[in-house]
Amino acid sequence: MIGHLGINVPDLRAAVAYYDRVLPLLDFETYFGDAAQHAYRPADGKPGTYLFLYESKEAAATYSRHRTGLQHLAFMVRSRGRVREAAAAAAALGSEIVHPPQEFPEYPPPYYAAFWTDPHGFLLEAVCHHDRD
Repeated sequence: MIGHLGINVPDLRAAVAYYDRVLPLLDFETYFGDAAQHAYRPADGKPGTYLFLYESKEAAATYSRHRTGLQHLAFMVRSRGRVREAAAAAAALGSEIVHPPQEFPEYPPPYYAAFWTDPHGFLLEAVCHHDRD
């Protein structure tokens, strides 16, 4: 199991404001944070990978999921309804919805997911591997 993932963002405050709204819908909670970093962990003591956000220390070209490096982050949720809730919350926050909630028959079933971008262009996914709402 991966212990944690660290992502550099150009604006930590903006990232935290965004992820504080979206990650609870994906069963994550704040672990700790300060001026240089902010971390989330799986909620309710569940095992899983933690997510750390760091303020970028070097200016770079804008992020692209099409270049070498991070392609996207997928969060497993317990119901298809939660996929829809997360996508709706992301849309309300101004995120681009890349793929609205739907089944993806090209992946092993059941695979129900939605994809969107965060304020910095990172591609995020909520996925449910169950046939339940």
